Amino acid sequence: MMHIHIIGICGTFMGGIAALARAAGHTVTGCDAQVYPPMSTQLAALEIDITQGFAAEQLDGLDADCYVIGNVAKRGMPVIEEILNRGLPYTSGPQWLAEHVLQGLWVLAVAGTHGKTTTTAMLTWILEEAGLAPGFLVGGVPENFGVSARLPQTPRQDLNSRSPFFVIEADEYDTAFFDKRSKFVHYHPRTAILNNLEFDHADIFADLAAIETQFHHLVRTVPGQGKLIVNGQAPSLDRVLGRGLWSPVEYFAEQGGWMAGEADAQGHFNVWYAGIKQGRVEWDLFGEHNRHNALAAIAAARHVGVPPAQAIAALASFRNVKRRMEVRGVAAGITVYDDFAHHPTAIATTVAGLRAKVGKQGRILALLEPRSNTMKLGTLKDALAASLHEADQVWCYQYQLGWDAAAALAPLGEKVRCFDSCSDLVADVVRCAQAGDHILVMSNGSFNGIHQQLLDALTKPND
Repeated sequence: MMHIHIIGICGTFMGGIAALARAAGHTVTGCDAQVYPPMSTQLAALEIDITQGFAAEQLDGLDADCYVIGNVAKRGMPVIEEILNRGLPYTSGPQWLAEHVLQGLWVLAVAGTHGKTTTTAMLTWILEEAGLAPGFLVGGVPENFGVSARLPQTPRQDLNSRSPFFVIEADEYDTAFFDKRSKFVHYHPRTAILNNLEFDHADIFADLAAIETQFHHLVRTVPGQGKLIVNGQAPSLDRVLGRGLWSPVEYFAEQGGWMAGEADAQGHFNVWYAGIKQGRVEWDLFGEHNRHNALAAIAAARHVGVPPAQAIAALASFRNVKRRMEVRGVAAGITVYDDFAHHPTAIATTVAGLRAKVGKQGRILALLEPRSNTMKLGTLKDALAASLHEADQVWCYQYQLGWDAAAALAPLGEKVRCFDSCSDLVADVVRCAQAGDHILVMSNGSFNGIHQQLLDALTKPND
């Protein structure tokens, strides 16, 4: 067993690495600058010691066997400079995972600009319900499991072995400051879902073509006896496959492949494959994007031997991932949701999904923190207003944004308000909110804990 020290341990991916390493019997410590749920809760439960910040002094007396460096770490950080100056052994999170966990396993990887976390959780739950006891690493905390990562467990079918399957969220973001390849090229999947592909991560990719190149690299790692599960409605993925294809492909959201029927008022829908009805998904999720996520998960599960009918039945008990349309509370008849959406396409599908759930009568009050690197750069700001058009009121937290949020959202007219102060934003939302409203908070960060601020203020609005 070894002692590993994780730089940037509180990110969703690196927090999962910490959980896996701890479960494997290693001593785990780490450091980070921003600590907030759900990863902070998971790491606390694992009793992992965390140093606040990236000071070099944390290395004194530590004597770790390996330093696992997350992509939050940059040259110039004192702890990074000290690791390099001392000649200490270091690696990236994806490389450590590939060498110490994934080796010899049947890896099912879920890639795409949107829906990776939810689809990974769906696929993992289907395999779990089928008794396959997979290992997994999800970029969030699936409600069905309560943790973001675990090692393969003992399958029902063979109590004397461990599961050969591992499901992983396959991120296209770069690996580390010393390895600029996308994380997912390290995973060598046998089953790979390509959920969709749009421009994102403007801080590291010049354009969509650059991301398509990375997806092409992923396709190159899938063996000929493997399988690609591909969204048939994504021209960018057609271009990726057009650059070279060595594995069988099954398409979803395309005639002749896996198709979802129209959802009813409860979000239930029929599943079809090759024109033959496979069953009916009856669950609590809404939105076309979730129906597509389900198709991809069902198809991938079929590749490892789970019959579609069994996969469809498993989705009836699927609970979503924390921070994916998660209800944080109800106060004064007003429901507050937390969602990770931060790209215009994800924002649009999230709002549309909530609209499908609450109908035309329920008001949606959308709160947005443009916090991702891409949104901070303003690269996609021109698409932001259109992504929010189904919301009844919109608030944007523009503190230190660097571009004019009010101008970008001007097409929304009088229903949009922009604030530099989170407390002022909360006060304005509470002033406007009324019983029966749905407050949808969207951010890929903590948003200053605004969810609880809202619930507290709504409980005692006159204090």
